[in-house]
Amino acid sequence: MEAELTFERENRSGIAVVGSYLIDAARRLGVEVRDESGRLGLDDSSAILIKSGAEFLSAPTKAEFEQLSDERRGNGERLASQAKIEKAGEIVVRTIEKKVEVVEDPNEKYQKEFAELPLEAKIANLVKLESMTLSDTLSFVLNAPQVIGGKVVDILARLGYKFDEESKKTVRPEEHQPAEETASAKDVKPTADEKETVVQAEEKTPETKTHKKDKI
Repeated sequence: MEAELTFERENRSGIAVVGSYLIDAARRLGVEVRDESGRLGLDDSSAILIKSGAEFLSAPTKAEFEQLSDERRGNGERLASQAKIEKAGEIVVRTIEKKVEVVEDPNEKYQKEFAELPLEAKIANLVKLESMTLSDTLSFVLNAPQVIGGKVVDILARLGYKFDEESKKTVRPEEHQPAEETASAKDVKPTADEKETVVQAEEKTPETKTHKKDKI
């Protein structure tokens, strides 16, 4: 037995064998129906609209009840991967045009926004990018010096570490400074004036005289 199947939007008509699913019948007629769940009915990607002849199709499956609301099913929507042609008759189907989400390239978006900025804002953005690039470079050198190898990396690593530490010190409270820095303050060498004061103090201190025993 055969049913006459028409796809309204694509203006395609043909004969479909009873017992075949609408998705297979559509593809035989050159109508592509999306199905992202592999015929498992895990989503509504294969949803189509039955304009007439719904009585010639199988009853809605559990998957169709889960994926299509009462309103959608009431309007005649079915899942092409789940709906089977069970009787001979004339069936008119209208495929649902899926909206393709266009993802904008973030680089193009930034370029457009940058082009619309005033000169002062453009300069500020460039300075910010330069600062971010420098920070990322130092971070890379500190965290992966083995990638480049050699003495050059060691030098850069030391400079990067020193730069990073100095930056942290500028925002770190005195109470939060590392303990070794506090201890090192005690080891500060005296200045020239301090040395002179110590010498003068020693000169004023009376020397202890050692008495020699008289020779017998």
